[in-house]
Amino acid sequence: QVQLVQSGGGLVQAGGSLTLSCVAAGIISSINAMGWYRQAPGKQRELVAIFTNDGATNYADSVKGRFFISRDNARLYLQMNSLKPEDTAVYFCAADRSSSRLRIGIHDYWGRGTQVTVSS
Repeated sequence: QVQLVQSGGGLVQAGGSLTLSCVAAGIISSINAMGWYRQAPGKQRELVAIFTNDGATNYADSVKGRFFISRDNARLYLQMNSLKPEDTAVYFCAADRSSSRLRIGIHDYWGRGTQVTVSS
């Protein structure tokens, strides 16, 4: 079993930056990909970024060039720059045995979420 513990988030003005982190606790050898999702009120959950065990990264078009995902062993980060009001959402950390599964929203493990609010 793996637990994903998130930290970071909060309130920031448009144009500002925030960093989210997620620590995987437990038997992490089963994890081949970790990523971040977000869900805004009234909207569907959206994949933000993925980091695979071979170091590959993928980003949603809406965050390319502004958000950067990185991983240090059991810790996953999301550096968010040039934040916009439309980035306001609850952000979730996710992990799975397969990057393909994670890309389509299937996950073995899921964090509790952290609120990011960007004011205009």
